[in-house]
Amino acid sequence: MNNRTLLQGAGVTFQAEHFAAIMADPQRLDFFEIQAERYFSVDAVAHMQVFALRQLLPLSVHGIGLSLGGAAALNGEHLHGLQQLCQRYQPALVSAHLGCAPQAASLLGDNLPLAYNASTLQRLVEHVDQVQALLGRQLLIENPPAYVRLVESDMEEADFLHELCQRTACGLLLDIGNLLISCHNCGGNAEDYLRRLPVQQIGEIHLGGYSQLRLASGAYLLVDEHASVVADASWDLYTDLLRRIGKRPVAVEWERQLPSWLVLAAEVDCARALQHFPFMPECCREDGP
Repeated sequence: MNNRTLLQGAGVTFQAEHFAAIMADPQRLDFFEIQAERYFSVDAVAHMQVFALRQLLPLSVHGIGLSLGGAAALNGEHLHGLQQLCQRYQPALVSAHLGCAPQAASLLGDNLPLAYNASTLQRLVEHVDQVQALLGRQLLIENPPAYVRLVESDMEEADFLHELCQRTACGLLLDIGNLLISCHNCGGNAEDYLRRLPVQQIGEIHLGGYSQLRLASGAYLLVDEHASVVADASWDLYTDLLRRIGKRPVAVEWERQLPSWLVLAAEVDCARALQHFPFMPECCREDGP
């Protein structure tokens, strides 16, 4: 297996439809990411593809169903599945969503929102500590896309994540699109968010497309979709972040309405190029050449 340390570079969230194209030119990627829950089964073809890619590239495993923020105890079967997956493929990075995943999580695009307060923080600290102890490694926590702010919240999300990192020594998976979605939908400033975040704890970055949902009032929501090119606003914030913290591994997420491999690979090329020259080239803009 390719076990080089993953500190920079660009990759994708792996989709089986692109397997042949990736295997034909694996040097186009620096790593690949898989959604953990898709590989808890014993689907031989799916595991064959991951195994083949894992011989060539470092792996990042991303879990969406741990329900770290849920009031109930963590699901033992789910934890076992994640542990077995990590033992099998020895990923360079392991990450999970911050929110609360209902039993029907597979039917929802996102985890349910959390109230950012002391009781939620304590529950998350306990759950993150449990997962890190089980896996014997650091867990990266992803900031969620927010569509509402719960009245029970008395902390800002960035401050909440800062405290979580301090109390558990976890890392962060910073989703640039989610940050912009939350700031637009719930009020806030992306630059202020980054200033309050423990950016030195960022171990991976996500870039993905989002869409606009027009409301009856004439206003609109931003919606996390992973079904389009990365927006210019995301590229701009990504370059600002790189100038501040330096290179980090970045995965381009495109999970629905999949494009050709050449379109997705071009997004990866832009993400990598910006790590070496963090100023916005025209190739990365939606209206660029």
